[in-house]
Amino acid sequence: MKCGGSSYPYHVISSFGLKQMNFEPITILYGNNGSGKSTMLNLIADITKINRDSLYNTSVSYPAYVSICEADIQKRIPDKSRIITSDDVFDYMLEIRCLNEGIELKREDVCQEYLEAKYAPFQLESIADYDELKKTIKARGKTQTQFVKSELIGTVSEYSNGENAYRYFTGKIEENGLYILDEPENSLSPNRQLELKSFIENAARFFGCQFIISTHSPFLLAMERARIYDLDERPVTTKHWTELENVRIYRQFFLQNEDEFS
Repeated sequence: MKCGGSSYPYHVISSFGLKQMNFEPITILYGNNGSGKSTMLNLIADITKINRDSLYNTSVSYPAYVSICEADIQKRIPDKSRIITSDDVFDYMLEIRCLNEGIELKREDVCQEYLEAKYAPFQLESIADYDELKKTIKARGKTQTQFVKSELIGTVSEYSNGENAYRYFTGKIEENGLYILDEPENSLSPNRQLELKSFIENAARFFGCQFIISTHSPFLLAMERARIYDLDERPVTTKHWTELENVRIYRQFFLQNEDEFS
């Protein structure tokens, strides 16, 4: 990919001192806040015209900026490809929260339905009463908790924010797609980050997926066979994950506190 220019957003990419960026099955953009990771990811998403759920705030000159950038796309990008940002995950978790709140509001009504269906006398008088008969039979064969859960979608509210975030990624990523992930570690615990790491590695290795990821997470930076561009360097260079500043800071911190783990 090649791109040039002098003013914002042109200077963000030109400051990298990198005329060309090559992409592997897993390519990672690493850098501190303001290093240009999100700008680069959104640029790639717009050049490739892949799916986007949340809008990206751009400057007036951004469309012209995109138009002068070039990408050597050697094969057709699958329609299922998409960029997934923190806003997408946040919006999804907000939808889940609203759904759960709606479930809580309805729970009392469903409890009352259960009590009426289980203990109130019922007699089938016409075909119009058939649905009520089914509810009565269902209520009498279940505990109140089982009945309420079956009527209120079941396990939606049983997942934490981190679990829902992880399920969002695994639900959106399909075989043979290009996926651009902007700091996917947000909202994920270390354990979930390790699970996402394995999921991405397997999707790239066995299911024909390609990933372009921005991340600070040492767990995701350690993905096998990933090409990592360090955007904090000038000119930008590729590095092994153990050479990156943030990873070394983590290492130094734990070494200094090694006795605490005894």
